[in-house]
Amino acid sequence: MTPTKKTTTRKTRVKLPPNPFVHEILELVDSQRTKAKKIQILQEYDDLALKAILIWNFDPTAISVLPDGPVPYKENEVPIGTDHTSLRREWKNLYHFVKGGNDRLSAIRRETMFVQMLEGLHPEEAKIICLVKDKDLESKYKITYEIVQQAYPDIHWGGRS
Repeated sequence: MTPTKKTTTRKTRVKLPPNPFVHEILELVDSQRTKAKKIQILQEYDDLALKAILIWNFDPTAISVLPDGPVPYKENEVPIGTDHTSLRREWKNLYHFVKGGNDRLSAIRRETMFVQMLEGLHPEEAKIICLVKDKDLESKYKITYEIVQQAYPDIHWGGRS
């Protein structure tokens, strides 16, 4: 018998494609075990859409003007990469859904716009927006206000509504 050489495999961190979906970034952050690695991932994939989502979720002065709870929308079921929009494109419209953003919109128009946006998004990104509107992102992803604060010291918290 010849002794076999024991090999160890190191788990290498997944590298995301250029311009990843927000849900891909959050899933990668979620999979990290240490706070330092979570911060590193957030900094590496720094994006305005991601920051907008995190601000809406964690800033107590970013107040949602949409009803709490589940949203009645139909998930976009087309194959990935064919007919989805992304939060990278839609984040600029999120101001319509927070207090002080576009207060002239009627509640019906605002809710219709929200449902239309959700139906165009990748299903995972739509789920993120639904969690964020209720400030409940932590129920799905292991990410905290403290981690976001350390990853993005340039974000000014408060005074949004």
